[in-house]
Amino acid sequence: AGWSPGAQHAQQLEAWFVHVPGLKVAFPSLPGDARDLLYGSIYDDNPVLFFEHRLLYPVKGEVPRDVQPLPFGSARVHREGDDVTVVATGRMVHEALKAAGEAEQDGISVEVWDPRTLLPLDEDSLVDSVSKTHRCVVAHEAVTRMGWGAEVCAIVQQRAFDELDAPIERVGAKFCPLPFAPAMEQWVVPHAHDVLQAIHRTVGRED
Repeated sequence: AGWSPGAQHAQQLEAWFVHVPGLKVAFPSLPGDARDLLYGSIYDDNPVLFFEHRLLYPVKGEVPRDVQPLPFGSARVHREGDDVTVVATGRMVHEALKAAGEAEQDGISVEVWDPRTLLPLDEDSLVDSVSKTHRCVVAHEAVTRMGWGAEVCAIVQQRAFDELDAPIERVGAKFCPLPFAPAMEQWVVPHAHDVLQAIHRTVGRED
């Protein structure tokens, strides 16, 4: 979403493919990760789906000279925090970082956790992060209902339930076809303020 293509061209369908045994699914948010994950995908003997978000093409970032294939199932912590873990994918990583900066002004320390590959998923790193912060927000651009984030919630509930101090919050698009009209499109998909509201809810500070 973000360039008004309508429902025919702007759906995020990662949840369809992580449901298929045998596939691998990559979804980078930074240029360096995109280069190294793509390199690893090409030389992987398994079928790989490589998701790119169109609005991330202008994003600039450090890309090391040496190409090193990034291992699948290796998450990145973009920002360390102590009060809540925000699990975010693709464009929502950048929205989560914006929300984390705003939350910091309210005295809330946010950790932003990026899986980089949705399948396989770095479950151990996810559990470690939630066990440290004791709260979790899951944010993706796809619709929340039946989304990839539901599986993340299930993993956290199963492996880190005793560590949670609050219910897991989910942030995603509204459950409707994506409109053509730019204003309506922006209303449907989530942004940094939606992530910030979820952060406030999970720490008990309603907006």
